[in-house]
Amino acid sequence: MMHRRGAGIAAIKNKGLTQAKFKDKGSEIASEQLVRLSKHLDSFKTHLEDFARKHKGDIRKDPQFRRQFQDMCAAIGVDPLASGKGFWSEMLGVGDFYYELGIQIIEVCMATNHRNGGIMSLEELLFRLVTASGRNRQDVTLNDLLAAIKKLKVLGNGFSLIPVTKGRYLVQAVPVELTMDHTAVIQQAEAKGYVTVSGLKQTMKWTDERASRALDYMIKEGLIWVDDQSKGERLYWFPGLFDAVKE
Repeated sequence: MMHRRGAGIAAIKNKGLTQAKFKDKGSEIASEQLVRLSKHLDSFKTHLEDFARKHKGDIRKDPQFRRQFQDMCAAIGVDPLASGKGFWSEMLGVGDFYYELGIQIIEVCMATNHRNGGIMSLEELLFRLVTASGRNRQDVTLNDLLAAIKKLKVLGNGFSLIPVTKGRYLVQAVPVELTMDHTAVIQQAEAKGYVTVSGLKQTMKWTDERASRALDYMIKEGLIWVDDQSKGERLYWFPGLFDAVKE
């Protein structure tokens, strides 16, 4: 009995030592793999920077090329727009491109706030940038606007994107706190440019009080124009959803 017990204790100790060795070996292998992976990523990032230097002009001037470059950066977790300092802004100038675009977006939004209440479609924003007097913005795409506006969020809630149908976006350029109800109203208005209380009740299954509360707030903030001249019930128009026109 004593001999068997001794053997059992020894076996348990040996098993524990074996498991510890396997654990140490596993940690060693994982560490080696991590080092190799880190070297691969560093190498890839170096090649990406070399590629960026070589094709700097194409990245700034060719929208499709710029989008492909951004996709390559995203694949390894590199964000050329994350900082205003460092390689990407000083050597490549990509950060400068979006900084300049962001300034122009702010200028357009401020110039049109009186007409649209601070909300316009992304397509209209692009139209106004491209056709603005004295500016050559043919190299700008909707994707560039999305990237620039996302960076403008550092200014607070004054610039944000409201998703609507079929992957389209509206730009909100006023520091107004919009709830999910307000966003839903805007999304409903996207097709025709206006909503009605009865329409919101029918499509959203809201009560009169809920619809009126959301609309009253948006009227107060200047996002909606009220139309009492239509036959039937009142129409609530969003001027920012009108088709882009030349002023």
